Amino acid sequence: MKKLINIAVLVSGGGTNLQALIDFSADGNLTSGRLVKVISSNSDAYALTRAKESYIDSAVVERKGKTQQEFESAIIKELEECDAEVIVLAGFMCILSKDFTDRYKDRIINVHPSLIPSFCGQGYYGLKVHEKALEYGVKVTGATVHFVNEIPDGGKIIMQKAVSVKEGDTPKKLQKRVMEQAEWKILPMAVEKVCKSICKGE
Repeated sequence: MKKLINIAVLVSGGGTNLQALIDFSADGNLTSGRLVKVISSNSDAYALTRAKESYIDSAVVERKGKTQQEFESAIIKELEECDAEVIVLAGFMCILSKDFTDRYKDRIINVHPSLIPSFCGQGYYGLKVHEKALEYGVKVTGATVHFVNEIPDGGKIIMQKAVSVKEGDTPKKLQKRVMEQAEWKILPMAVEKVCKSICKGE
């Protein structure tokens, strides 16, 4: 029987990118990996409900009241318990240290709502990315899936998809289009691609 790569998803909020992964898997497209755990930094995250509804184990590791080391140690414990080999950051609002990213080198995947290297790095997240894109007047934006290292949005690019900016766009309108046309499509594809290459020992 073919070995499947265990995938853990780190979340902080609504979990729309997690849902894209769940749907991709349910449609039979995640052939090299399986979603084994959802870990949230926020006990109220709707992503936890999505996990429960899809019968995926979940855990809460609150950031509040912990040092960076305590927080990351608690996450590592959860990852080791489910033998996670790939970690997906899906709207995870916490910065990870170099120690953590080095431990899982080329195994942590993030999706960012712009075409890196534009509108990325420290402070660029959520609606702020789309506000800046509109302020700058770009005609094309999109999303990027990349490996995570110690530099925010600084890891190697795995996949990108462009999305047109339209006349009359607001940050919210643009955010929705980028999610629907890019993020929700390329994140699952990139996860499958990385899992497949690990299976092949590349």
